[in-house]
Amino acid sequence: MIETSQLPTVLPRKKLPIGIQSFTKIREDDCYYVDKTALALRLISEGSYYFLSRPRRFGKSLFLDTLKELFEGNRALFTGLAAEPVWDWSRKFPVIRVSFSDGVLQSRAQLDQRIRELLRVNRERLGLSLPAGLPETDLAGSFADLIRQAHQASGQRAVVLIDEYDKPILDNIDHSGVAAELRDGLKNLYSVLKGSDEHLKFVFLTGVSKFSKVNLFSGLNNLQDITIDARYSALCGYTDADVDNVFAPELPGLDRQQIRDWYNGYNWLGTPVYNPFGLLLVFDTRRIMPHWFETGTPTFLIKLLQQRQVFTPDLSRIVASEDLLSTFDVDNIPIEALMFQAGYLTIASVRELPGRMQLTLKYPNLEVQSALNNSLLQSLTGSLSLPGPQITRLYDLLQAQDFSGLKNLFQAFYASIANDWYRKNELSGFEGYYASIFYSYFAALGVDIRLEDPTNFGRIDMTVLFAGQVFLFEFKVVELNPAGSALQQLKDMAYADKYRARAEPIHLIGVEFSKTSRNIVGFEVETL
Repeated sequence: MIETSQLPTVLPRKKLPIGIQSFTKIREDDCYYVDKTALALRLISEGSYYFLSRPRRFGKSLFLDTLKELFEGNRALFTGLAAEPVWDWSRKFPVIRVSFSDGVLQSRAQLDQRIRELLRVNRERLGLSLPAGLPETDLAGSFADLIRQAHQASGQRAVVLIDEYDKPILDNIDHSGVAAELRDGLKNLYSVLKGSDEHLKFVFLTGVSKFSKVNLFSGLNNLQDITIDARYSALCGYTDADVDNVFAPELPGLDRQQIRDWYNGYNWLGTPVYNPFGLLLVFDTRRIMPHWFETGTPTFLIKLLQQRQVFTPDLSRIVASEDLLSTFDVDNIPIEALMFQAGYLTIASVRELPGRMQLTLKYPNLEVQSALNNSLLQSLTGSLSLPGPQITRLYDLLQAQDFSGLKNLFQAFYASIANDWYRKNELSGFEGYYASIFYSYFAALGVDIRLEDPTNFGRIDMTVLFAGQVFLFEFKVVELNPAGSALQQLKDMAYADKYRARAEPIHLIGVEFSKTSRNIVGFEVETL
């Protein structure tokens, strides 16, 4: 239940800034606003060139717009915020704003045209003109001249803010040839920044992915990457404290812990945060739904997971180096890097080693766990409609402790997988494949799942905690391990001892598969 004791008795409500990326609009329209200006001041005081990667709809554009208004000296917008009493409002800097967030560019020609238009808009806004003799088609020369003129005309060095710097590439990531052409076009633009240092006060680039500096930034080695930096983990997104304080008027009537479980948890080595877009939609609709996930189903990612035959249970426990998570290019897309940068995985823990960090990844929350595994099931069955009713049926069967129905449900699921899938995949010959089907079902349901759950005697294949009950699963492929039953393994290893102190029903479930029949051939249950 909601922690009502922590809420004030009178709760004035404001407008929800759903989808609003304009700092001016949020402040002038009396919307809720989580103050990020203290972090902005810290960035400005400690450096000049920054790069930040965050998933889509995470508030990157709003933060850049906040920086724009700050550098342009629009003090009235900052009344009551951390920056107001300490910023030097007498200095106004020329701001060059470049954003690739709008539309989809599908060729180098379209990209070059968009860049020409962006440069023209910035010139007009700053009251500048293209020098005679400098053709518009010389994009690098035009950008460099814009930076230089902005400095000379204002007497202050220019500020360059580039939003969604990588979107043209990501929009074409499944067409490597086009993506490579767009990458080269962007490289031509960004290479200007290195040579314009004397005219630049501050540079900030945001995007979803961190592409290799060698392949995209062309020697811009003074660009400080703050993606994985504890100091700026909450630069975009809402913290738990923000929800309790700023959004307190929206909480009555909602289950506070459920909100945490479903939406909190994105972490970049510091304070975990909520995705702003998804949380605002919860406050608006009053429903727990995969709001953020549904704004962009990861078709390319699902296809890649299937092509590389990734076991779905491994997704919630990947171990990777910091370098690997930063390795991303058109012709080199590690699954770990793609899922981390896109927001489908986040940092669970870190191990510091000499000269490097080893990161363990996990799903950030139940929204991502549930929605991503639902998409994986749809891909596996080749049907958008089949998994949904089966997941609902699974929920009902677990609540009713109907194990006969549970067996029939999973047998029906395995039977629905097309023979052609088995012909093209080697996964079905391994025990982990059958376990992964079970896992994706429960993960899509949004329940507490523990894989390879450690005990004093071994590891339980899968533990599910749901509705005041404990379900312990042991999986076995009969052709690979003909001796002994899966249920007997659970009993012999005394796996239930770990959960006896919970004083809840414990169900031991031995599930046996056959790679010959491609289905369940044994399903034994014992309740303690």
